[in-house]
Amino acid sequence: MNVNIGQALAERAHDQAGEIGLLEAKTGRAMTFEELNGRADGLAWYLQKKGVKAGERVMLMVRPSADFICLTFALFKLGAPVILIDPGMGYRNLRRCIAGVQPQVFIGIPAAHLFRLLFPAPFHSVRLSLCCGFSLGLLGPDICARAGLSSQPFPVYPARADELAAIIFTTGSTGPPKGVRYEHGVFNAQLRLIRDYYQIGPGQIDQPGFPLFALFTTALGARAVIPDMDPTRPARVDPRKFVRSLQEQQVTYSFGSPAIWNVVSRYCIENGIVLENLQQVLMAGAPISGNLIARMQGILPVGARIHTPYGATESLPIVSMEGREIVESTWPLSRKGHGICVGRPLPGIEIRVIAVSDGPVPHWDDALCLPEGHIGEIVVRGDVVTKGYENNTDENRLAKIMDKGSFWHRMGDLGYLDSQGRLWFCGRRAHRVITKDGTLFTIPCEAIINEHPDVARSALVGIPDPLHPGFQHPVMIVEPVKMRKIKRERLLAEVRELAAASALTESIQLFLTHPDFPVDIRHNAKIFREKLSDWAQKQGRV
Repeated sequence: MNVNIGQALAERAHDQAGEIGLLEAKTGRAMTFEELNGRADGLAWYLQKKGVKAGERVMLMVRPSADFICLTFALFKLGAPVILIDPGMGYRNLRRCIAGVQPQVFIGIPAAHLFRLLFPAPFHSVRLSLCCGFSLGLLGPDICARAGLSSQPFPVYPARADELAAIIFTTGSTGPPKGVRYEHGVFNAQLRLIRDYYQIGPGQIDQPGFPLFALFTTALGARAVIPDMDPTRPARVDPRKFVRSLQEQQVTYSFGSPAIWNVVSRYCIENGIVLENLQQVLMAGAPISGNLIARMQGILPVGARIHTPYGATESLPIVSMEGREIVESTWPLSRKGHGICVGRPLPGIEIRVIAVSDGPVPHWDDALCLPEGHIGEIVVRGDVVTKGYENNTDENRLAKIMDKGSFWHRMGDLGYLDSQGRLWFCGRRAHRVITKDGTLFTIPCEAIINEHPDVARSALVGIPDPLHPGFQHPVMIVEPVKMRKIKRERLLAEVRELAAASALTESIQLFLTHPDFPVDIRHNAKIFREKLSDWAQKQGRV
């Protein structure tokens, strides 16, 4: 069996040849599955003629578009692993990541080529550069214009499950971004799980807020609508454009960061809009509040489902839950500091909670596991779990626990399992605050403070305790609700009262306000607590 995801597109082109497979909301450009596959074949033939070989690593820096989708499928068909990096991670991280994965081929838009020319050192391994876009010929011919539809099928590389298909970088929300090795078998397992669990396939129309998910959509035979937005800034999505394409294209399914749905749901409520065709919404990338889910329920038709899949770049999806259960059952507990319930393990996925450790755990032992209800580190095993990071021995040693012929991945997240087998998320391991009197966890503590109506969100961070080396002082930072006249002194006084009234937060003595929390680049929703911690140290005591 050929597990190459490129084979899936070829099969869709055979079974659904004349159906629309992809549409760009911004340009109106539409392609059938037959055209998508023919375009991918044409690009594969062209790249092969230019000398791109199976096994060569290809860095792809092309904006979300039909060209991006077709180029990615072309590289899969060639058997050339594709390297995908978020350009919004900053120039320093970008240069470090490129140097770390050592691409041999570079395909990018003209702006990406200018970056390569300005910073040549990270690209020292590149032997072939190709341009996708018009550059007056200065950067070479536009390969996306030169390579047309091919009537001759390209022979899809017969990939083994353990062969490298892609390197995708983490957001770097708790340290430098890491390149995650995606094997063909992992992509194949993800396709199967998304198809079977979320019932995605022919007849569905998807508008993904994250470009990579358009690959899954088209490979499964659903139509992908590329939204008119900057995927590196989902919190700045223009809700009018996003909603317009949802309505005009009669989108039935959409995946996006909670930052997107926060903006879209408020816009729809303000304008009395109900998204009548949207039957399924997936939100992931950061903790999701019951308040957001309730707002979303108000703009969707009766019977529509909201899912909050949990996972990470290294393992996605592994746990899921429906919005109705969250609003009716778990969110009231979350508001009291019980953590965020993310749901039950998906089919074929094993979840355990083990004792927290900041060092490597070389070998699995059942004695590591904690009883239900006890907060510890979340570990996962399953066929959607990636095996390691690229050229990063230290992180691989920290992230994996060997178990005979298998392994467990350490999520770096803390949480617990309840009596119903549901997983509750309590924050990142790196973000726990270890004081001389005990350990505080971010999500439960912040839930107490977030109950204040003038608090948009809060962040628990730690700063060094000079009197007790190795321990920290907890600091609670609040971001006030914007567009309200709020007196800082009064807000802090009331937040202190809230904290003092809960056993979870009564030990916190330091409080600060911050106008706009720094967040991750991919989802614009995860709080960069490391940056806030550095900022808090400079503020002094309050």
